[in-house]
Amino acid sequence: MVETDISIVSSKSLMELFGACDQHLRLVRDALEVQISAHAGRIHVSGSEAAVAEATSVLEKLQLHLQRFGKLTQEDVARCLKEVSTDQSGSLGAPITVGGGREIRAKTGGQAKYIEAVRKHALVLCAGPAGTGKTYLAVALAVAALRREAVRKIVLVRPAVEAGESLGYLPGDMQAKINPYLRPLLDALREMMDYDLIKRYQEEDVIEVIPLAYMRGRTLNDAFMILDEAQNTTVSQMKMFLTRMGDNSKIVVSGDTSQTDLPSGTRSGLVDGLVRLKGLKGVAAVKLTGADIVRHPLVQQIVKAYDTRPKRRV
Repeated sequence: MVETDISIVSSKSLMELFGACDQHLRLVRDALEVQISAHAGRIHVSGSEAAVAEATSVLEKLQLHLQRFGKLTQEDVARCLKEVSTDQSGSLGAPITVGGGREIRAKTGGQAKYIEAVRKHALVLCAGPAGTGKTYLAVALAVAALRREAVRKIVLVRPAVEAGESLGYLPGDMQAKINPYLRPLLDALREMMDYDLIKRYQEEDVIEVIPLAYMRGRTLNDAFMILDEAQNTTVSQMKMFLTRMGDNSKIVVSGDTSQTDLPSGTRSGLVDGLVRLKGLKGVAAVKLTGADIVRHPLVQQIVKAYDTRPKRRV
């Protein structure tokens, strides 16, 4: 049994550090199997030598986060635990600079490999569950490439596949009907660029956010193309999209192969592509897992629950 003490700034910061009803404290304690208490302006940690070292590092990082941002969430605690416990905090690669002084960094080892693959390859296929940052990081890399003039155009693409709903029953013209399918791409883009700049770039055709069907017959040079929700493409649609690549262009294809909305018996273009294109020069395949989920901590548990076959029927 090893014990150590950590100084704290104030009683107020201790309350924020431990969280409401000690929810942050419980996350650290349960994850690392340590005992944590506070007394006389210090946090006392006890447990195995390795666990105490990790817990100390986590608590110090969380205190720094509090000082810098003024608040702490369960997501922040879970992220810090993941970084420290896997010893990844210093080896997650260079940040993505998206302009305006903002940098986006990988938060897991899997994300770091994904970013590095996109930087080094002309075509990257990425499969992973919800919440792993597949779309967000790809859009960040596209914005960074546009900012440094490595490309002249960003093309964000999604298949308009109906997930149990009919487009025909939605109100409005065709553009209004397909906008909901493209919204996640726009949401990611708006976190990295001012709305007025996005609007101007769209008017100047520097940024396109379009359904997959609109890509047919085109060849795009000096473009960064992202195909999101690629599990909902057919094999022929995937071939069509990939062959749009022109000179000095880059393609990122991402999706969650566990959430396919294609008709029964239809092979997913993403699943097929991961097998068919394996080993080709200039092509990289990245598979993210539940360990790379960076949304609310509960998302990781939800994904795991759905990946596990129920023991019995209710």
